Amino acid sequence: MDIRLKRAYEAPARSDGPRVLVDRIWPRGVAKEEADITHWLKGLAPSTELRKWFGHDPEKWPEFRERYLKELQSDDASEDRAELKSLLEKHDRITLIFAAKDTDHNNAAALREFIQAGLFGSFGREK
Repeated sequence: MDIRLKRAYEAPARSDGPRVLVDRIWPRGVAKEEADITHWLKGLAPSTELRKWFGHDPEKWPEFRERYLKELQSDDASEDRAELKSLLEKHDRITLIFAAKDTDHNNAAALREFIQAGLFGSFGREK
């Protein structure tokens, strides 16, 4: 499985596969017609409280990842979690889209890590 990461401000490419926006709010200044987003999974975004607390501070990254994983395991995320799992099963490549300027310390990077480490599939039975 090839899981790519791309900022919402980068041009879509045919090689992206399904483009999955994993932010809670639409990226500022990005036209929906030009973004080529195939799925917007808001339930996989960190809560507003967690996002504000983190503020993309690299020193908070380890704790952010722990808190974010707990949020992903919640019932609130179950529907979007199931949809992402389905996409992962159907496609050889997907691209997780995010708006953050920090390309190393953001929820899409953490989400890809969880998937690749096998943690995403360990959340129990889906509804």
